[in-house]
Amino acid sequence: MKIDLNVDLGKLKLKNPVMTASGTFGYGFEYAKFFPLEKLGAVVVKGIATFPSHGNPTPRVVEVESGMLNAIGLQGPGVEKFLHGEEYLPFLRKSNATIIVNIWGKTIDDYIEVASRLEAEKKGIHALEINISCPNIKEGGVAFGTDLKLAHKVVSEVRKVTKLPLITKLSPNVSSIKDFARTVEDAGSDMISLINTITGMAIDIETWKPKLANVTGGLSGPAIKPVALRMVYEASQAVKIPIIGMGGIMNADDAIEFLLAGASAIAVGTAIFTDPIAPLKVIEGIENYLIRKKLSSVSEITGKLIINRKKG
Repeated sequence: MKIDLNVDLGKLKLKNPVMTASGTFGYGFEYAKFFPLEKLGAVVVKGIATFPSHGNPTPRVVEVESGMLNAIGLQGPGVEKFLHGEEYLPFLRKSNATIIVNIWGKTIDDYIEVASRLEAEKKGIHALEINISCPNIKEGGVAFGTDLKLAHKVVSEVRKVTKLPLITKLSPNVSSIKDFARTVEDAGSDMISLINTITGMAIDIETWKPKLANVTGGLSGPAIKPVALRMVYEASQAVKIPIIGMGGIMNADDAIEFLLAGASAIAVGTAIFTDPIAPLKVIEGIENYLIRKKLSSVSEITGKLIINRKKG
């Protein structure tokens, strides 16, 4: 039986449903020695802003029960170096991989500028992922992704300056993921991805100090999977645009849960730190699952969660 792993995300078509989560796969060149990047559904690069960023002081990564906390602080080379530095976009263009560029900023103007630059030199770029979990310094530090008006504004303004497919990465640190999913859909996002990390912290009981220099960080890994699954399911009930699910996916079984919950594609993140070829194992595992179930395509399990609710 021939298995069709292709997925249709509207304006974006992928050869398989497995991509990398931004921030966990660098800019691709770091992992190219392990396998050809073109085997992935897509490579989502680490966040790009208009300016270079050195990130937060160390320590900025710590292992916790069933996951990890990170407070890297969006370290990156900036859009100019990304576009022209030999190991960044020029390298990715040669890889024949589908490339999605994650973008961020401290103000809406930052987002507009970086999106405009990428639109102008978009050869080799297949989509943009808007990270709205960043604090807006003009609004006193409130995150774009936790304020409905700000979320709508940043997506709608980016939409005006690029024809590239737009993915909006939603923050889980909100009271209603459905409201934010609908808001960014209304603002012009072609897809949504979720979830970003959940805010957490860890304390050293010997020194009485936080284990992260930043005090708090983003929790990722298996610990957040149940929360991520719930939010993907809820978002899928609220919007018509495709969903990319992520959050604690360590193997193919995890990925299949997200597909059943309503995701059309998934992203592997923290698992890559323990196994660089984890995304390829997930692709193979999904294919084997479809064979075992006598199914011929990924679309046959997408959003097919069965819920039996008793009346009364």
